[in-house]
Amino acid sequence: MTLDKHQIDGIGGFSEKVLPANQFEELMTNAGYSISGSAPAQGRRVKFWWIHLTFRTVESIYSEDKSIVITAYHV
Repeated sequence: MTLDKHQIDGIGGFSEKVLPANQFEELMTNAGYSISGSAPAQGRRVKFWWIHLTFRTVESIYSEDKSIVITAYHV
């Protein structure tokens, strides 16, 4: 899965397959999301959960070094 396969409430769709973490995080925080937690993910990746006061929770999957966001979707 890649970013361009999903739409995020308050942000819309992505045209890119992956994004640098700082660019993705700026989009999320500008839309009012904040990180609520993290955990290891499959393949030595890292997952983060983003919460919002009105939008659905988002789970995002980062590369092992947390520099690239591979995918993000509502849970």
